[in-house]
Amino acid sequence: MESFLQLVRRLSQTCGVIAAGLLAAAVLVVCQMVVMRYFLGVSTVWQTEFVIFSIVGATFIGAPYVLLHRGHVGVDLVALYTHGRVRLVLALLGAILSLVFCLVLAWAGGQYLHEAWAGGWRTETVWALPLWIPLLSLPIGMALLALQFIADIFCLVTGREPPFGAEAEDEE
Repeated sequence: MESFLQLVRRLSQTCGVIAAGLLAAAVLVVCQMVVMRYFLGVSTVWQTEFVIFSIVGATFIGAPYVLLHRGHVGVDLVALYTHGRVRLVLALLGAILSLVFCLVLAWAGGQYLHEAWAGGWRTETVWALPLWIPLLSLPIGMALLALQFIADIFCLVTGREPPFGAEAEDEE
């Protein structure tokens, strides 16, 4: 099981690198678009769509990294005022519900991706990007996020990690 946890950790870290790369690419393209439009007076064709799809892709692909480092926004006020078993149950319930949501979204995203691929869907712009390319980030990101939730649930159940990141003295 340790190898599974290491694999998921490495995948989540890789997702963070990919997401950062997508955001950096979006920033560079915005800068290029500004130069092209305002300084050279040339119209842009693909830049706006690229930036939108890159940021959305970075959001989905980067989600496992954010969960790995507990960087997400969490409403844990009630959980932090509880102790022991109640805190563990709340953490498990939240993780399991989140896992189910991610699995459903990955499955639905996969169906949508398949429709776009099979139907030859393209964006309705001059660029005419095949839509399966930007849609790919949804099922991949949600499936990897589900893997990170499975790893987190395992760590909670085995006591490798305290619920809600609480310190060991809080648990007593």
